[in-house]
Amino acid sequence: MLAGAGAIFGLVMVLLALAFTRRQRRPVSPRLWIVGGGLVFSSAVLAALLFYGLVAGERLLPREDPRLVRVEAESSRWRWTFRHQIEAGAPIEMQDVLHIPAGRPVDVVLTTRDVIHAFWVPRLAGKMDAIPGHRNVLRIEADEPGVYPGVCAEYCGIGHARHNFRVIAHDAEGWARFQAGGGA
Repeated sequence: MLAGAGAIFGLVMVLLALAFTRRQRRPVSPRLWIVGGGLVFSSAVLAALLFYGLVAGERLLPREDPRLVRVEAESSRWRWTFRHQIEAGAPIEMQDVLHIPAGRPVDVVLTTRDVIHAFWVPRLAGKMDAIPGHRNVLRIEADEPGVYPGVCAEYCGIGHARHNFRVIAHDAEGWARFQAGGGA
């Protein structure tokens, strides 16, 4: 978006400079400005943005994947409870810490006990609301191991400013350790 806005700004500045520095030998047709500058240029920019949005959005759609990890996230004032299904037995329940494998898709099933909350990890995916009585699914994927901060992005009351969580993305070895015993 920044690159597109910069290109449009640059083009407008060049046209403005040309208007003040060049003498017109012949008048420019208003039809040329309307069709070329107004319709063709803006249609090309919008088509490029649409293409980029479709490609980027396609990656976030939940799909069946054999490598898929599924985690339940339940929000309540002012914490997140994450239930990790592990291969070794009973689920692991953690407060305000979500463990995921790096390089694999993770579906986070969002629910809430009280009011609307929003799950948002800016470096991993878009924001999705947790709505009372509904189950929403958000696909996230960390490209590399690390710790990613997450926030509730929907005002949910007086404790909203402290309604944060962490996502810990493990490499293959760390993920195997977590799956074996829940330790990080």
